[in-house]
Amino acid sequence: MKKFFILVFFLTYSINSNAHMAHYNKFNKIEMEILRDGKVIGYNYYFFKKNGDYTTVTNQIKFTVKLFGATIFEIEGYGEEKYIKDKLISFKSKTLQNDKKKYVNLQFNEQADKFNIQGSSYSGLASTNNVIGNWWSHKILQTDSQISPVSGSIKEQVVTFIAKEKIKLYGKTYEVDHFKLTSKDMSLPKDKRLNFDIWFDKKNSLILKVAYSRLGDWEYKVKKFE
Repeated sequence: MKKFFILVFFLTYSINSNAHMAHYNKFNKIEMEILRDGKVIGYNYYFFKKNGDYTTVTNQIKFTVKLFGATIFEIEGYGEEKYIKDKLISFKSKTLQNDKKKYVNLQFNEQADKFNIQGSSYSGLASTNNVIGNWWSHKILQTDSQISPVSGSIKEQVVTFIAKEKIKLYGKTYEVDHFKLTSKDMSLPKDKRLNFDIWFDKKNSLILKVAYSRLGDWEYKVKKFE
């Protein structure tokens, strides 16, 4: 009975989620705080600009992890996704990770009907079924693989519905769907493996919270959207 419920849930969810970019026409900005072990260490902001069928989503991220006053891990990055209706046509990002430069330059190749990726970890063609692995889009919960917004690497994934829940964020209570997103290949080294808990607010078409454990307990939480 439980398996039947999950199957029905995903069929319903997929049918209701086809008009992907239209869900975000109402947004100008989504602000997420980044926490490690309960302490705010940075931010992840998304900005939306619409012009007819064209949508540009820019992403700013910055956080710093310190131990005994010394910086042990630091990231600062910027990315830009461009869409025509629901179709991703380009993505570019530059990230500085512990003084190491990483990048992605993705373009939609219309002749091949594939993405052409030039990245710091991967260069080549990729299926258009992939999505950029950013937290603003619920489409990440509907795909079998994602493209790293930092390096361009392609990661196969499995998304599992856990339960309907209520969560409280910044004084507000939301009814959400709780998902687990993991790597398809769980034999990968832990530092390369996807292993996220995701709380999705279907009413607002927003991923409100993401949690994972890696050298501490991390959370990305939506503080404000407008």
